[in-house]
Amino acid sequence: MIEIEASPFLFQFGSFALSWHGLFSFIGVAAAVFLSGRWAILRDIDPDDIYSIAVWGIVGGIIGARLVHVIDNVDVYTENPLQVFAIWKGGIGLWGGLLGGFFGGAIYCKILKYPIGVIADIAAPAMIFAQSIGRLGDIVNGEHCATATELFFGYIWTDPSSAVAYCLNGVGASVQPVIFYEILGNFFILFILWNLRNRLRPAGMLFALYLTLYSVLRFSIQFFREDNIWIYGMQEAHFIAISVLIVTIPVLFIWGRFGNPETVMKEFSDSAPKLSRAERRRRSKG
Repeated sequence: MIEIEASPFLFQFGSFALSWHGLFSFIGVAAAVFLSGRWAILRDIDPDDIYSIAVWGIVGGIIGARLVHVIDNVDVYTENPLQVFAIWKGGIGLWGGLLGGFFGGAIYCKILKYPIGVIADIAAPAMIFAQSIGRLGDIVNGEHCATATELFFGYIWTDPSSAVAYCLNGVGASVQPVIFYEILGNFFILFILWNLRNRLRPAGMLFALYLTLYSVLRFSIQFFREDNIWIYGMQEAHFIAISVLIVTIPVLFIWGRFGNPETVMKEFSDSAPKLSRAERRRRSKG
C-alpha cells in the first residue's frame, strides 16, 4: 500500500491555514493562464486579453467550485455557516470550478466581443493540465472519500488531521487511488486534445470535446468514490457529468457538422487588430 503521512496543511497561523490543495490549485490556475497566453499569440490574439478574461474566469471558478462543494456537503455547513467562506482550508468542487470559470470568462468575452469559441479552444489543453496539478494537492490532503481496496497501490492516509478522517474509510484504511485514476485519465485527454488542437472546426469544438471526455472520465471514476448519494445510487458529480454530456454531445455532432468554419474570427476581427509576425515572435520569446 502507499502510505501518505504528510500533514494536509502547508502552514497554520492562528485560525488561518493554507492547505496543500489550495497551493497546488493556485499553481494549476497560474499555469493554465500562462500557457493560454502563450498559445493565444499563435492565433493572433493579444495575451493581455487572455489575462483579462482569466480574471473573470477565476472569479467565476472560485464561486462555482465552492458552491458545488457546499451543496454536496450542505449538512456540514448548516451547522457552521461561516465555514462556507473559509475556502483557504480546502473544500471545492472541480465541476463547479470548470463550469463557473467558463461562464465567467464567456460573459466577459461576450461583453467585449472576443471570440468565445476560439478562446475556449486555446484554454482547453491548459485547463486539463491544470486540473492534474491541482489534484496533486488532493493526494496530500486526502480530499476524496473512496471505496476500500486490498490492491497493492491503494492509498492510506495516516495523519489524523487529513480530510479523509471524515470519510467512511478514514485514517489508516486502504482505499482506491481515485485521484491517481483521474490524473492518469487527464493526461490521456490532454494527449487527444493536443493532437486535435488545430484540426477541429468550427471554433469551440475542442473545448466541447474536452468537456465530453472529462465527463465520461469523471462519471466512471465516481463509482470508486464515496461522496453523498443523491438518487439511483449516483452522486452529485454523476448528475453534473450527465448534464454536461446532454449539452456537449449535440454540440459536437450538430455544430461540428453544420457550423461554418469561415466565421470563426468574424466577431473579433473588427474589434481587435491582429498581431504582426514580429510582434508574435517578440511576445513568444518574452
